[in-house]
Amino acid sequence: MDIPTLSDVLTAHERIKPYIHRTPVLTSSFIDTLAGAELFFKCENFQKAGAFKARGASNAVFGLDAAQAAKGVATHSSGNHGSCLSYAAGRRGIPCTVVMPRTAPRAKKDAVQGYGARVVECEPSTSSREAVFAEVVAATGAEFVHPYNDPRVIAGQATCSRELIEQVAGLDAVIAPIGGGGMVSGTCLTLSNLASNIRIYGAEPEQADDAYRSFKAGHIIADDAPSTIADGLKVPLKELTWHFVRNHVTDILTASEAEIVEAMELTWKRMKILIEPSCAVPLATILKNRDVFAGKRVGVILTGGNVDLHKLPWQ
Repeated sequence: MDIPTLSDVLTAHERIKPYIHRTPVLTSSFIDTLAGAELFFKCENFQKAGAFKARGASNAVFGLDAAQAAKGVATHSSGNHGSCLSYAAGRRGIPCTVVMPRTAPRAKKDAVQGYGARVVECEPSTSSREAVFAEVVAATGAEFVHPYNDPRVIAGQATCSRELIEQVAGLDAVIAPIGGGGMVSGTCLTLSNLASNIRIYGAEPEQADDAYRSFKAGHIIADDAPSTIADGLKVPLKELTWHFVRNHVTDILTASEAEIVEAMELTWKRMKILIEPSCAVPLATILKNRDVFAGKRVGVILTGGNVDLHKLPWQ
């Protein structure tokens, strides 16, 4: 599989500009005091389709030639990549099919269908997801756009950290959630080329810590069906994202379920923005590891805001 380059990132950014937001960076003096650090929140919860994955999906969809595009696109996703691919496909006017776990939040299924895609359900495991997806591709001939193990997707996600370092000078570190590793890989791709002095951290739930264990072991360890409130972080690393993680990530930190919910609620109370449990994990790990970030200027990528308002976890 081709490893994307900085040139791919720059091309992607120009390609997707008409279809994405340049999201804002917000701060909170209260949270800075709690953390003992200066935190700069890159708000991809305000992105098109409510998640950073609009970047990678748009790059993949608008990079297809006409013959490929005519057959449509397909993917498997717990929610955000599916809705973002559906969003991008709708903008190009091509078909989209998304295989989703039957347990995925109703709000995410509604979002996928709302952008015009067809949803096919599977069991909540990696093995079921991939088996059902293989049937979909065989039946449709659609172009597979992997949620993260795809150079086009990683190049698109890398545009987020490119914007961040343009918006905030003098960062010491950037931290993002890690599941399959698409956003972290994109962050590695950008920063290793444009700001190699900035340390890169992944943040992961304790109950779905396969990336943490992989990082410590030096090889990919994959869990089939972990259980965590951070539903976007249940998938394992793959060979392309592992390349970036093992070569460029400083460390992977973990947080408990209670710490994740607390960080999600804190963000709502103090910043008045609603974020998904998955993207509350970085703040949870910062507050848990104050010594790591003490006195530092830290970019925190808030990856999405597609929340089921009827099931807020602190209620």
